[in-house]
Amino acid sequence: MEREDFKLRQSKYYESRQARKAHSRRLIQKGALLEKYFQADNLSVEQTEDLLKIFANYVNAHKPNKFKND
Repeated sequence: MEREDFKLRQSKYYESRQARKAHSRRLIQKGALLEKYFQADNLSVEQTEDLLKIFANYVNAHKPNKFKND
């Protein structure tokens, strides 16, 4: 019984670890794209947020349907 419980916990830990890694990778990739297309590599986090706030309403209002969350 303990062995099954251990394997279940180990499996859940592995799955959550993999999900965290995938999430971190996605954030890094998106950040790299942001820096590339907005030439934002010299901006601080706060400056980047301000820049994104300027364009957020426009982008969200004009986002093609294929990019919208259903």
